[in-house]
Amino acid sequence: MDIGDMRRDFESEGLDLEHLDNNPVRQFEHWFQDARDAQILEPNAMSLATTGEDGQPDLRTVLLKYFDDCGFVFYTNYGSRKARELAENPKAALLFPWIGLNRQAIIQGTVEKVSSAESLKYFASRPRGSQLGAWVSEQSKVITSRGLLEQKVAEIKRKFGDGEVPLPSFWGGFRVVPHRFEFWQGRPSRLHDRFEYLRSNDGWHIQRLQP
Repeated sequence: MDIGDMRRDFESEGLDLEHLDNNPVRQFEHWFQDARDAQILEPNAMSLATTGEDGQPDLRTVLLKYFDDCGFVFYTNYGSRKARELAENPKAALLFPWIGLNRQAIIQGTVEKVSSAESLKYFASRPRGSQLGAWVSEQSKVITSRGLLEQKVAEIKRKFGDGEVPLPSFWGGFRVVPHRFEFWQGRPSRLHDRFEYLRSNDGWHIQRLQP
């Protein structure tokens, strides 16, 4: 299938250095709020890229649950493929594709586990069904049928009854501690505006990149 003729021009306001915040986390917060205000579907959905010891890149979509100057946090099963790859190579890249605003935000950094207290606080805020699901799924492992998964759900419901669902020892958060940001704004004729923030010992340095 030849889809080379699928294209559209990006009609949007430009992005200039003087309009950028010196702090990339605050700049990200401005753009994130714009995405929420524009009612972008799942504005916290991000592509998470990891690479294990074999060097094969892996990619999936996860949900950002918290961010501040210390980093960007998501949660998962610590036995999942992404968690195993992060144990082998604790580096990751994040991509927020806010296509409805002709924008992308990219973050690269090192990865660390969040504290058990942070994981517990978030886990306690989840809907009960999601709490039970965390206990049921051995994420990324092969299962022969959905019926077996549903059977495990029924078993775990009986186990906990109407009581509190505890935090599984194999489930929790990762924090991506950024050393690079890129903010991409689509412009006509593919002459997009791109600005890169790089962390150094004396703070963040901003530079414009060619499209």
